[in-house]
Amino acid sequence: MKNGMAHLNRNAQRIIDQIIADDERFGVAYGRGSLGEHLIDAGAASPGGLEVGLRMAEICMGGLGTVSMVLDRHNEKWPLSVTVHSSQPVLACLGSQYAGWRLSHEKYFAMGSGPARLLARVEPLFEEITYSETDASTSVLLLETDKAPPPAVVEKVSKATGLGPDALTFIYAPTQSLAGSVQIIGRSLEVALHKAHSLNFPLDAIVDGTGCAPVPAPHPDFLQAMGRTNDAIIYGGLVQLFVLGSAADARALAEELPSCRSRDYGQPFAEIFEKFNGDFYAIDPHLFSPAEVIVTAVETGDTFRAGEWNREMLEQSLG
Repeated sequence: MKNGMAHLNRNAQRIIDQIIADDERFGVAYGRGSLGEHLIDAGAASPGGLEVGLRMAEICMGGLGTVSMVLDRHNEKWPLSVTVHSSQPVLACLGSQYAGWRLSHEKYFAMGSGPARLLARVEPLFEEITYSETDASTSVLLLETDKAPPPAVVEKVSKATGLGPDALTFIYAPTQSLAGSVQIIGRSLEVALHKAHSLNFPLDAIVDGTGCAPVPAPHPDFLQAMGRTNDAIIYGGLVQLFVLGSAADARALAEELPSCRSRDYGQPFAEIFEKFNGDFYAIDPHLFSPAEVIVTAVETGDTFRAGEWNREMLEQSLG
């Protein structure tokens, strides 16, 4: 990871301020909670949309990534795709975007992502990510849910981050919404980074990266919506990583990184989820990776490719 202050919380706040200032354009609803926290509904009771979904992905990356949409007329069934890039991929994706903070209270549950994770540091992952921000005066947490966090969750986040509730913004949208789908599709690079980490590839050797995946139509059923967004990356995602080190190490990473290396590869994600009785953590974690990968060893000039775009599985899942 690069040295110096990247200011992820400050970057995210700038994007939040833009969304609040132009809430009608983004189709969101802004308000304050009972503890003074800032709440942005980006797709639950509000319409949300593709554009705010892109901004949510950028917020999740702490402003260290660029996220855009592309229409490809040659891809007749799924012409719209989300492309993401970061020149600080480890910090942007693992330090901020990864939805690794489980937040629950009574019947409420949501996975949290965004730069507030850097302040809370409650996940084991932060034993390896040494970058920290001690000067943050505000913070943002994205929640994949259709409900605002209850006061008990707000208090938990406040205590963990060391910031008062009035310095916290929670932006949320369900997977079934356009915004929720887009911000999840914007995680193609993140899942590649997470799998590289699980394969024990040195994080400091990953110096740049980009990824893309098709945007599926949203589905009103949560399970189907979750299945589509996961399958878009698992069977249709493409990621290129630029790494330091030997050509042999780059080749080994490329060979192990694609989703097809998982024991659970080959079924729509919704079916896999049901097969494991809804236990997300019983699914092989190596399934959560892009369909195709390209790994370039920048010091040797070698590039290695592995995996494939699986049209048959996309047809089954995305329709």
